[in-house]
Amino acid sequence: MTSLRQLEYLVTVVDQRSFTRAAELLHVTQPALSHQIRALERAAGGALLERLPRSVRLTPMGRAMLPHARAALAEAARARSAARRASGLERGELEVATVFSISLGLLPPVLRAWRRAYPDVHIRLFEHRHADELREATAGGQADLAVGPLPEGWAGPVRALGAEEFVVVVPADDPAADGTEVDLATLAGRRWVHYAPGNGLADVVDRACAAAGFQPHAGVRTEQTAAAPVLAAAGLGPALVPATVVPPHFEGHVLRPRPAVTRPLAAYTRHEPDPLTAAFVEVLALR
Repeated sequence: MTSLRQLEYLVTVVDQRSFTRAAELLHVTQPALSHQIRALERAAGGALLERLPRSVRLTPMGRAMLPHARAALAEAARARSAARRASGLERGELEVATVFSISLGLLPPVLRAWRRAYPDVHIRLFEHRHADELREATAGGQADLAVGPLPEGWAGPVRALGAEEFVVVVPADDPAADGTEVDLATLAGRRWVHYAPGNGLADVVDRACAAAGFQPHAGVRTEQTAAAPVLAAAGLGPALVPATVVPPHFEGHVLRPRPAVTRPLAAYTRHEPDPLTAAFVEVLALR
């Protein structure tokens, strides 16, 4: 079955004359893009693109499909615009409350996708150090929507978003850096890069280490979530950080802890979400 996304991928590859540039523009990996194009070709019954050494070109079947693909995408855009106008999604502002680790890691690609889909609906972020602060602020009416650790006993609607994965960061020349996993118990004697009291990640680190049978000794404590992997890579001690906050082209070494350390995430509201809030939750769910 042909999807609008597959047609968008085809049109983008044709316009960019390159799978690599199209993948960058669409914010997908090149293998994922190629997979969807092959699926579209199977549905069409033949090759749509000819892969050349430095470019791509349409086959006769591709040339026949291209104008219909463009027309389908244009019609879908008109349909979305009509729906947004009818539901108040064409313009406005959405207030979102979250915790720092989420605004650093999970939200940037979500906000990029939101801006592409709803360019005239602005986002105002409220960031908190701890999940309890987030919960209390949301209950007090600070924002339309909260995105963060799953709140216990929340009376309003909750949409589960899966789990936030944590990794251990050490310097590239650390003895533990010769593998991809690490038993947390083997780090019991180290001085850790820890979080300052009040940062909700301090609780995550303490619970994970307690489950491994020890209490972490802090060599340095930081208020800033983004500083933890940088300090760890500099040799100040191992750090347990959300996987999504590790920067690209990172100089340190990333290890998956054994046992795995995760934190359930959710989007939650005080009452049934309006169309604007519900649309943002759907974008979150597709992250």
